Amino acid sequence: MQSQTLPTGADSLSPLRALFADRRLGTMVGLGFSSGIPFLLVYITQSAWLSEAKVPLGTLGLMSEMTLAYKFKFLWAPFLDRYDPPVFGRLLGRRRGWIVVAQIGIALTLAGIAFGDPAHWLTWTVLFSLALGFAGATQDVVIDGWRITVAPVERQALMSSWSEVGWRIGNLVAGAGALYLADAFGWRAAYLCMAFCMLPGLIAALMAPEPQSDTAAQPPPSSFVDTIVAPIRDLIGRLGPLALPTLLLVAGFRMPGYISNAMAVPLFKSLHYSNSDIATVTKLFGFPVALAGTFFASWVVKRIGLMRSLLCGTVFASASHLSLAYLAVHGDHGGGEFWLFATSVSIDDFAYSFASIILITYMSALATTEHAATQYALLTSLCAMPGSLLAGASGFLIERMSFEWFFTMTALIGAPVALLCWWVSRRQGGVAPGQKGD
Repeated sequence: MQSQTLPTGADSLSPLRALFADRRLGTMVGLGFSSGIPFLLVYITQSAWLSEAKVPLGTLGLMSEMTLAYKFKFLWAPFLDRYDPPVFGRLLGRRRGWIVVAQIGIALTLAGIAFGDPAHWLTWTVLFSLALGFAGATQDVVIDGWRITVAPVERQALMSSWSEVGWRIGNLVAGAGALYLADAFGWRAAYLCMAFCMLPGLIAALMAPEPQSDTAAQPPPSSFVDTIVAPIRDLIGRLGPLALPTLLLVAGFRMPGYISNAMAVPLFKSLHYSNSDIATVTKLFGFPVALAGTFFASWVVKRIGLMRSLLCGTVFASASHLSLAYLAVHGDHGGGEFWLFATSVSIDDFAYSFASIILITYMSALATTEHAATQYALLTSLCAMPGSLLAGASGFLIERMSFEWFFTMTALIGAPVALLCWWVSRRQGGVAPGQKGD
C-alpha cells in the first residue's frame, strides 16, 4: 500500500517544486495528457478527415453527436465505482485497473478508426468513433475518481492544475499535432500515432500510487438499482437542506461561460480578424495564459480557502465577459488593434481557467471516497448541461441585440450565481458542504 501523506513542508512548495516532491502530481500530468487525447479525435479533428472524404454536411452535423458519451458518463460511472475490472483489478486495484482498461480501449479504437475509410465505409468509422467516445469518457470518470480518492481536498486544486497542464498538451497533440501528421503522412498514420500517444498515460497509471480506499474490501450492492441510486442518495443526504442551492450553484457556475464561448469566434470574425490572428491569440497566447490561471487558482485556494475562492471565481469569470463586450465596441476591423484583441481574449481565458480549477476543486470536495467517480461525473454533467442547452439560443440572441449587449448580458448572469455562492458560504461557515480531510 502506498502512503498518501505529503512530504514534510510539501504544502509550502511552489507548484514546480511540488511536482518533484509529490509523486501524485507527476502522475496527474501523465493522466491529464492521456485524457486530452481522445475527445478531439472522436469528432472535431476527425471532421477534417470526413470533410476530405466528401461526407455530406448534414451527416457531418449528425456525427457531432458522437461526443454525447462525455455528457452522459454518469450513467455507467456507478459500476466503475462498485466493481473491479477483470484481471487488471487484481493487479492494480479498482481505479487504476479501470484507467488501464479504458486506455487500452482508446488505443484499440483509435487503431480501428485508422484502418477505416469514411469515403467508402462510413459505418465502420461511426461505430469505432462511438466506441472511442465511450472509452474516453470512461477514462475521464476513473481518472477523476482516482484523483479525488488519492489526495485530500486541500491538494485537489494543485492536482487539477497539473492535470490541466497535461490535458492541454494532449489536446494540442490531438488537435494541431494530428492535423500536421495527416498532411505529412495521411490520416491512417495520424490516428495510429495518436494511439501510440496513449503510452505516457498508461505508464502514469502503472506508476500511480494506489488509493487506500481501493485496498479495503467493500460489501457488494444489494441490487442493480442500489448501485445507481446509492451515490445520489448519499450526496443529497450529506448536503441536507443545502442540497438544492448547492446543486443550483454547480449548475449555474459555468453557465455564463458556456453561453459566451458559443459566440466568441463569431465575434472575432465579425471584426474581420483573420484565421491566423484568431489561432495566434487563442492557441499561442492562450496556452500560457490558461496555465497561469490554473496555478493562480491553486495559490488562491490555499491562501483564502475554497468557498471564498469559489465566490471570487464566480465574479471574475462572469465579469471577464465585459472584456469581450469592450472588444465588440472598440475592436479594430482588420487594422492595427491586434493587441486589444489579444488582451481582451487573454483576460477571458485567464478568468475561465481560474474559475474552472476552483469549480473542479469544489466538486471534488462534494464527492465521497466510496462514490467518487459517480458523484463527480454527476456534478460535471450538471455543470455542463444547462449552459450547453442555453448556448444553442445564443445565435438568435445576437440577431436581436448587438455583440456588446450580448456579452454584457452573459456577465450579468453571474450576479445571481455569485449571490447564491455567498449565501451557501455563509450557511456553511466558509467550508464546502461535505468537505472531507485527508
